[in-house]
Amino acid sequence: MTATEQLSTKAVTFSKKEAFALIKNIDEIYATKGRQVVHLDLRRSQPDEATLVELLIGRTGNLRAPVLRQGRILIVGFDEMTYKQVFK
Repeated sequence: MTATEQLSTKAVTFSKKEAFALIKNIDEIYATKGRQVVHLDLRRSQPDEATLVELLIGRTGNLRAPVLRQGRILIVGFDEMTYKQVFK
């Protein structure tokens, strides 16, 4: 896998508004929450803003890291099994 764009969330901050702009053209979100992975299919359901903030924004108020996008899938946080599933 090769990154086409790489940004450091320490150098570049993403506000809630900018984080929501990232999911504008996204169909699925996989986000780690503790040891669990939450999967949202945005084609079938529209989660409320609080749910999206909880999954996308960290304690600092910035976008959680790492964030990877593969086509119309967004992965927030690190989970090896999710990476293997999405990037097969």
